[in-house]
Amino acid sequence: MKARKLLFIVCTLIIVQLSSFAQSNDTLGKAKTDTVKPEYHFSGFISATNNGLSFIPTFSLGKPATIFNLSMGGSKLSFDPEFRFSMEGRPWSFIFWWRYKLVNDKKFKLNLGAHPALSFSTVETNVNGNITKSIKAVRYAATEIVPNYVLSKNLTVGIYYLYSHGLDVGATNNTHFFTINSSISNIKLLDDVYLKFTPQLYYLKMDARDGYYASSTFTLNKKNCPISISGVANKIINSSIPSKDFVWNATIAYSFNNKFTRK
Repeated sequence: MKARKLLFIVCTLIIVQLSSFAQSNDTLGKAKTDTVKPEYHFSGFISATNNGLSFIPTFSLGKPATIFNLSMGGSKLSFDPEFRFSMEGRPWSFIFWWRYKLVNDKKFKLNLGAHPALSFSTVETNVNGNITKSIKAVRYAATEIVPNYVLSKNLTVGIYYLYSHGLDVGATNNTHFFTINSSISNIKLLDDVYLKFTPQLYYLKMDARDGYYASSTFTLNKKNCPISISGVANKIINSSIPSKDFVWNATIAYSFNNKFTRK
């Protein structure tokens, strides 16, 4: 049933996007004058962190890592892959997000997403008394629902829900991740230096175990500068899921954003 629900959501996103293209083409066919051409983007950021942290312990690395986040697409549908590696070059996890902006009003926004993912781990094997190391990949599939309400130019509140299903033996079968969050941006500290603060409370359920947590993300950036510095702190409130009581990381990132139109 879970796989059918995931397939239904993915098919719905495709149908909605095709419908959007059809309506756009129909409008262009009826127009007698040139109209604004659709805009596309290719953006992302490359970051390095001292501690590969994930709010879902299954996806935590726990040591220095490099992360490549990319995004390409149009105003509605985008493909947002994430490639994560340890500093030694070993793969950590690959996540292939497809995201769709279902509602994008000034005050209310609703995004939907789905992805397949691979989580990698190093496995030691004893072969005739010799210890050999190999990389094992575990497959997951997930969906997300992301509603946000814009209270002001620099303040938003929202919720985030993700459901993940492990596809291989030994993987967590069912993961539910639900957050209540807010984002306060453009807090001026110095000339052209701003702080973004993102606190959240979240509930995590992994098969039979669950827990409640609190986290905060701080991001420092300078106006018109592609480099930013951020930090994350995560604290267990009450949980039966094996993980550290308090974890944190620091990250430096380089971002880029290119926009173009089709000729």
